[in-house]
Amino acid sequence: MPIISFSTHGKTPFQRLLGHQPSLMQHWNALGDALAGDSLLSARLKEEVRRTLAQRNGCMYCRAKGQPDPKPEEAAISMATGLAELFLQTGGNVDSAVFPVLREHFSDAQLSELCAWICFTIASQWFGAALRLEPEKDERR
Repeated sequence: MPIISFSTHGKTPFQRLLGHQPSLMQHWNALGDALAGDSLLSARLKEEVRRTLAQRNGCMYCRAKGQPDPKPEEAAISMATGLAELFLQTGGNVDSAVFPVLREHFSDAQLSELCAWICFTIASQWFGAALRLEPEKDERR
């Protein structure tokens, strides 16, 4: 049970917590939709990053959506999830020496999208953790 009540706005429990401020919820959802789908980076890669972050960000709702692949076949996914781990370890202050290695797999435009996705996901998961959002009964494992 979250520490604040659910609003009547939104489709998911997460949205119903943001729904106390409908405009904020709509803009948050729009940004999430813009970042989450296939674009310069695949939705699959981004989902692995989301799952990786969820394991350490304290949001039980986010964690319930699955574990990351422990051995992804794609090098780009391994690099992206590794960068996500570095964000958590360094508070986003990733050493610039990491980026030449990342550029072997990603363009600057892709790195921009990846960093934006990581930051957005961390913020979303911290919001869920701060408000003690838990998975719905059918999502618990």
